[in-house]
Amino acid sequence: MIYGSAKDWRNAPRKKVLFFGMSGLGKTYVSNILRDSGGWFHYSIDYRIGTRYMGEYITDNAKAEAMKVPFLRDLLLSDSIYIGSNISFENLTPVAAYLGKPGNPDLGGLEMSEYRRRQEQFRLAEIHALLDTEYFIDRAQRLYQYPHFICDTGGSICEWADPGDPGDQLLTELSRHTLMIWLKGDEDHTAELIKRFDKAPKPMSYQGEFLTRVWQDYLDQHGCAESDVDPDDFIRWTYAQALAHRQPRYEAMAKNWGVAVNAGNISKVRDAPDFDELIERTLETRRNCA
Repeated sequence: MIYGSAKDWRNAPRKKVLFFGMSGLGKTYVSNILRDSGGWFHYSIDYRIGTRYMGEYITDNAKAEAMKVPFLRDLLLSDSIYIGSNISFENLTPVAAYLGKPGNPDLGGLEMSEYRRRQEQFRLAEIHALLDTEYFIDRAQRLYQYPHFICDTGGSICEWADPGDPGDQLLTELSRHTLMIWLKGDEDHTAELIKRFDKAPKPMSYQGEFLTRVWQDYLDQHGCAESDVDPDDFIRWTYAQALAHRQPRYEAMAKNWGVAVNAGNISKVRDAPDFDELIERTLETRRNCA
């Protein structure tokens, strides 16, 4: 780790951290607090994905839908209107909308072959965005003179790496430049995430093998054809399994590549000094338990 002790962290002229864990546990919350303190550069992986690596996919998909409407088709073909995504740190809906959900097209679902294609596009986009971290660390200081840096990752980071492999390329690169911090939820957090997701299911990215398994299990248990799947029902049914699938991967990432911080403690952070103190305590505890 780039900070081996609480003292290393406390005395570091530049603090560089990467948050990982399930969406909804406070990654963006604490990132915004640190950014608003004035000394931290906030690098959002999801924003980078939507603007740099999937922007054309998202726009072309919107144009394809518009081309189905004769009125809009004529305006597009005559360059009379412009279609683009209004993505921001606070509004990442264009990425999720493009990723979509598999199932019945009449219910807004995608055919599985198209869904898998978009999943693969997202996988590559997220890996590229994560590997851009070093560039943005340099950019934050060189261009904007920010002393400190936050990388705010998506929940699927654990899907593209092998945390048990000490030679994993992605995790080696990220841990070389940042302190990797897992925002760890407890059973109450998990129950709340499931409850929240059930009310408003949103598209997710999945590891290929996991997706193949849960898709086949869903078809078998519900006795339906792919074209009959209710997209929202499928991703609701899959969500708790995705949490269980990711939990040990996050845990191994924290054990082998970084540290774990309880999401309840993150929710108590009110400013940058609070955060500094929390990480000092975390590093001290890890060192004493080593």
